[in-house]
Amino acid sequence: MQRDPPDRPVIAGKAASGELAQDRPIPSENHLADEYGVARLTARRAAQELRERGLIVTVRGKGSFVVEQPAVDAPEESESNA
Repeated sequence: MQRDPPDRPVIAGKAASGELAQDRPIPSENHLADEYGVARLTARRAAQELRERGLIVTVRGKGSFVVEQPAVDAPEESESNA
């Protein structure tokens, strides 16, 4: 059974909570690998999945950044119930 690398849910959670700002780069793949004790390839795959999910964007020569997520509003009641 394959399990998620520890950095993937952590980064996604920090992005969703606003702890990682959109205008600041997230830690490098090398830094993430060292911080979570995983291989660099594992950190790279985690970052790739976050890119595919639209949570981060990578700018060559600049780094990876959290993408601004649209606010989730409560569904409005339909006017037919009024």
